Amino acid sequence: MDSQGLPTPEDKTDFVRTMFDAIAQRYDLVNRLITLGLDHGWRQRAVSRLGLERDSLVLDLGCGTGDFLREMTRAGHPCIGVDLSFAMLLAARTIHAPVIEADAHSLPISQGTIDGVISGFALRNFTEPKRVFQEVARILVPGGRFVILEVDQPSNPIVRFGHGIWFNRVVPLIGALFSDAAAYRYLPRSVAYLPGANEMREMLVSSGFTAVRFERLQGGLAQIIIAEKRRDQR
Repeated sequence: MDSQGLPTPEDKTDFVRTMFDAIAQRYDLVNRLITLGLDHGWRQRAVSRLGLERDSLVLDLGCGTGDFLREMTRAGHPCIGVDLSFAMLLAARTIHAPVIEADAHSLPISQGTIDGVISGFALRNFTEPKRVFQEVARILVPGGRFVILEVDQPSNPIVRFGHGIWFNRVVPLIGALFSDAAAYRYLPRSVAYLPGANEMREMLVSSGFTAVRFERLQGGLAQIIIAEKRRDQR
């Protein structure tokens, strides 16, 4: 661990896998509590931002217990889930979607076979985000869309103050009460891993994406990042 209580890059992948294995069984309950149920609407909007025809194949990267997989099934998309944590996959209540235990940095999926990739609250848990973006570009068809749902920072100073208290003080208490205290101390701190908007755009563009845009939700409580794979890239 470093001075902020975050794992070093060398230890991060194993740390994240172990942490999510530990909280898998109560992940859905705690997630609803700490987002006050808002995450359901955020996921619906993120799925809509894929902008794909029905029957388009979508990969959920860091699928966890399958929230996005269920949303995509309802939207008419055949889908595949990938997650680093086997315990999270065991807890996934997905009937119509196959799931794969794999590292996002090296996906066991053929080049140019996926129409869209979606990822919810997983970006800050990747050890090398740019390498993950390159993998996503590799598996997407030309023109395929990549949608990321992540936490954000409210722009309004009053809302930002309240959000900071909730996220950094209340969330760890809820996590300790219903699940694993150490995991829910880490999750608020893990926001430090998130690239800023300019850095994120640069990483995506250099990985083969274009038309990168950011959409803020609930005044900045969360954000959606949308990008398209360049049509001239195979």
